[in-house]
Amino acid sequence: MQFDTLIIGSGLAGLTLAIKLAERQKVGLITKKSLLDGASGWAQGGIAAVLSSEDSLDAHIQDTLTAGAGLCDEAATRYVVEHGKAAIDWLIAQGVPFTRDVSNDMGYHLTREGGHSRRRIIHAADATGHAVQETLAAQVLHHPNITVLENFMSVDLITGRKLGRQDNRCYGVYVLNSMSDEVITITAQNTILATGGAGKVYLYTTNPDTATGDGIAMAWRAGCRVANMEFIQFHPTCLYHPHAKSFLISEAVRGEGGILKLPDGTRFMPGYDERAELAPRDVVARAIDFEMKKRGLDCVYLDISHQSVEFLQEHFPTIYARCLSLGINISKEPIPVVPAAHYTCGGIVTDLHARTDVENLYAVGETAYSGLHGANRLASNSLLECLVFADAAVRDILDKPRQISPSLPAWDESRVTDADEQIVISHNWAELRHFMWDYVGIVRTNKRLQRAQHRIQLLQDEINEYYTNFHISSDLLELRNLVLNAGLIVQSALLRHESRGLHFSKDYPEPLANPQPTILSPNLSLNPFPQGVV
Repeated sequence: MQFDTLIIGSGLAGLTLAIKLAERQKVGLITKKSLLDGASGWAQGGIAAVLSSEDSLDAHIQDTLTAGAGLCDEAATRYVVEHGKAAIDWLIAQGVPFTRDVSNDMGYHLTREGGHSRRRIIHAADATGHAVQETLAAQVLHHPNITVLENFMSVDLITGRKLGRQDNRCYGVYVLNSMSDEVITITAQNTILATGGAGKVYLYTTNPDTATGDGIAMAWRAGCRVANMEFIQFHPTCLYHPHAKSFLISEAVRGEGGILKLPDGTRFMPGYDERAELAPRDVVARAIDFEMKKRGLDCVYLDISHQSVEFLQEHFPTIYARCLSLGINISKEPIPVVPAAHYTCGGIVTDLHARTDVENLYAVGETAYSGLHGANRLASNSLLECLVFADAAVRDILDKPRQISPSLPAWDESRVTDADEQIVISHNWAELRHFMWDYVGIVRTNKRLQRAQHRIQLLQDEINEYYTNFHISSDLLELRNLVLNAGLIVQSALLRHESRGLHFSKDYPEPLANPQPTILSPNLSLNPFPQGVV
């Protein structure tokens, strides 16, 4: 198969890229599940942007820098914030049904979340991501210049180095058809990674099952640098219930007056930060983690019951209905919550055009490190980043002259056989997620990190041997990528000799005076490609 541009991932970044590029190009969009299965569709709170006359660009920039704890790239931050309104205007023009409010100067309701000094979160009730994704997906599915390939799992990028060429340009990707187990070759002038984060590396996460760090792993193997992988954001409030897998309680609940309490009803956040429940996520998550460990609690409670039923049903219909289905009436009782891995603040190093270190390879959204999030992402800046950098990548791609694509080799699996058992994959997957939660969670120590690093190396050796000798499967590819991401997270955490933002170390509890991003570079000579190379 051949496209002008190939987009890997169907979240907000991927759909935005596809719609904008398809005006002038033949576009392929591949997703390893269905079109709407990415993390973007799970976003409840909304999109942060300066839309009100009572707000300012400088205020949004300062809030982002403050949350990022000294590690945001100021140029990237300003670039994103300054392009925020245009991004929202584009979504409105596409027909996204944001919640209306005739009482303000723009006609839409704006809410406030932790770390924001103003109300600037535009939203569609409490299911913003779903509303945006459905609106854009309808256009993608009916566009004559867009080919959507569902249930296709990327295996690896095809680069000049893998082809024995002098350059290391990206020429396309090998893709596994999960329905037929056939590996096909896709050639593209440009390839864009919009694959999301790596939340599934942890036992407890708000992320969908697709969040296995595929883009980060493929880019690393292709020769791209990654940065700030130690900064994994743990969302403070994931619903704690045996039948509520990965269900997020939006930060907007706290923005609209929700109070965090212990089981006896005692409020505890004012003792940790003067902003109390509206402190940034890292502060709130650590406070909950500390209280749970100190008191041996399974969870804490988020109480919004002082609001009326009508208010809750209007502002939080999804949360209200989901909790009620589980026997929790949030208008009368508090919501049991725990922190859970939520967002990968680091990722593939990109510039302001979303370009990576490999020519013709771009990265947009959670898979990328643009410099916007620093040591901690400000709430609702993530969807904004997807929109702004998708637009930047589109403009860069459309400005480039066309190049001649070489003929790419078919996938070579002549040296592998069928696996004799699959238990190795499921066992290793469970082991990885458990020890990452125990050793590389909200609070870290050198000893815990070193234990994790040792186990990761053992798993990598076992998985690489499996990958080398047996036919691939989606489960194997995801596990291979997750273990690589785990190694990058631990390596980055060991290199940061301080506590800052989302990285808190008992061995280095104080921040350094002059913090720097943690940037890792792959040693390409140590990267074997046992399959797919002729």
